Amino acid sequence: MEGRGRHRHARPASADDLLSQLGQLTARVREEVEVQRARVELAEALQRGMLPSTLPTAPGLRVAARYAPARNGLDIGGDWYDGFLLSDGTLSFSVGDVQGHDVEAAAYMGQVRIALRAVAAMGSTDPGEILHTANELLAAIDNPLFATCVFLRFDPHTWSVQTARAGHTGAVWARADGVSGVIDHVPEEIGLPLAVLEGQTYTVTEYRFTQPGALALLTDGVVEGPRFPLEQGLDQVARVLRDGVREDPEVLADRVMEVAEQTGHTDDAAVLVLSYDGPEACQTDRAAPGVV
Repeated sequence: MEGRGRHRHARPASADDLLSQLGQLTARVREEVEVQRARVELAEALQRGMLPSTLPTAPGLRVAARYAPARNGLDIGGDWYDGFLLSDGTLSFSVGDVQGHDVEAAAYMGQVRIALRAVAAMGSTDPGEILHTANELLAAIDNPLFATCVFLRFDPHTWSVQTARAGHTGAVWARADGVSGVIDHVPEEIGLPLAVLEGQTYTVTEYRFTQPGALALLTDGVVEGPRFPLEQGLDQVARVLRDGVREDPEVLADRVMEVAEQTGHTDDAAVLVLSYDGPEACQTDRAAPGVV
C-alpha cells in the first residue's frame, strides 16, 4: 500500500517576528535616507561654496542673486550664477544649469564656472568667443554631463549689453516706461549646451540700457514647473520686474524666486538680477541694434 506523504506547513509568523522584520526594514530605509540626505547636504555645501560671495557692480548698476535647492529636499542640481570683471574693465555675468541632480552635477558646475573664468582670464571679452572656447575645453573632458548657460557682458562706459546663449533660457527685462520682454534669439542662433559637441559657435546679440530698468538671468527652475509652462513663467517674471522696476535688486531677486514657488517646481533654481539707471548719455536709440 502506497504511503501518503506528509507536508509540513511553515509556521505562521508571530507578531514578534513581524515587528522584528518591520524594524529591520525601517532601519534599512532610514539608513538609505540618511545616506541620501548626507549626499544632498554635501552637494549643497559644495555648490554654495563655489557660488561667488560678491558680484561686480558699477556706478548706476546694482546686482543681486539667489539660489534655491530642489523642493523635495532630497535632490540637488547644478544651477549656478557668477559675475566677474573682464580684462577690458567690462563686467560679465552668467547663469547656467548642469544636467543631473547629484553631487557629480554640483562638482561639474564648478568645472564649468572655472572654464568660463579661465577663458576670460586669457583676455577674451566677447560672450560668443568665451562660450565657444569653454565648450571646446569641456567637450574634450571625458564626462557625460553637459550644461546650458547664458553669458552677458556689460560695458559701464557705453551701457551696452552683449549676450550669448548655450541652449539656455533668455534673459527677462523691464524698463521704467512699462515695456518688458525677453532677450531672445531665433532658434538657429541658440548654440547647443556646453560640452555636447565640439566646434559650436554662439551668436552674440547686442543691446543698450537706454533708461532705468531691470534685467534677470535665470534658470528654468524659476519659470517652469507642473503648474504652468515656460512661457507663462517668463511672463510672470517680466511682470515682477515691470511692477518693481525701481526697487532694490535684492527685493526683486526675492520676488522672482517667488515665481518659482508658484510654478510648483521640483528642480533647483537660480536668478541674477541687474537693476540699472539710464544715464543721460544713453537716452538714445542710436548705435545699437536693439534697446532695453
